[in-house]
Amino acid sequence: MRARGRGLPWGARTYVAGIVNVTPDSFSGDGIDDTEAAIAHALAQLEAGSDILDIGGESTRPGHTPVDGATELRRILPVIAGVRARCPEAIISIDTFKAEIAEAALEAGADVVNSIWGWTRGMLEVAASHGAPAILMHNKRVAVYEGDVVDEVVAWLESQAREALAAGVPAESIVLDPGIGFGKTPEHNIAVLRELRRIVSLGFPTLLGTSRKSTIGFLTGKPAGPERAWGTAATVALGAAAGIDIVRVHDVAEMVDVVRVSDAVEHGWRPQDWRDRLQ
Repeated sequence: MRARGRGLPWGARTYVAGIVNVTPDSFSGDGIDDTEAAIAHALAQLEAGSDILDIGGESTRPGHTPVDGATELRRILPVIAGVRARCPEAIISIDTFKAEIAEAALEAGADVVNSIWGWTRGMLEVAASHGAPAILMHNKRVAVYEGDVVDEVVAWLESQAREALAAGVPAESIVLDPGIGFGKTPEHNIAVLRELRRIVSLGFPTLLGTSRKSTIGFLTGKPAGPERAWGTAATVALGAAAGIDIVRVHDVAEMVDVVRVSDAVEHGWRPQDWRDRLQ
């Protein structure tokens, strides 16, 4: 994937997407309903080692209150502009399932579309017309599966990818996300995490978003928020070892360390100054 003159070659290492929630009601308690504070948070994520910033203006937590398009744009556009002005080379993804919001965000300087409902109406056309990579997440309104949850997730993701290919979107611009915590019970989530290599084997770039999710809370007994970082780290290590390309996280500095160690062991990654460090 290329954006802003930067190349993120798939398979070279695990990339980290830092979460920037420009909302007052984020499930993890990290929502920021103030433009300058959100910009400062985004810049701090970059300083901590984030490769991508994922900016969203509507909470997707269970029971969230939907917001209208005007409110979503009011929240995200100044943040995108502010980050772009201060860090022109930053790679920004827009977290929205609304095509009109994605269109406005891309025109304002975002690079990537991240849709929690996959190809919603008009989204494929927006991504294709801008040549923007798209992250497509599996989701269901009710966590009911007639057969094996992993089989259904894999089949759905593959169908979304094929639809994009048919519309002329290149394979390297189609990023698949199994949707941990969306339309799945904790047991479903664990099953998907166990079978991440099946999703990677589809042959498209992949993203894993487990950060501070409720399944981690159920397993560790920790409340939503930073206390779930250690549990998140375990899932990030699992994802990196399985060949996941991007991990979407709140705690960037900590998860950068996790993927560096996992990538070194599993995929042969080394720091650029590795030999100097060994002196």
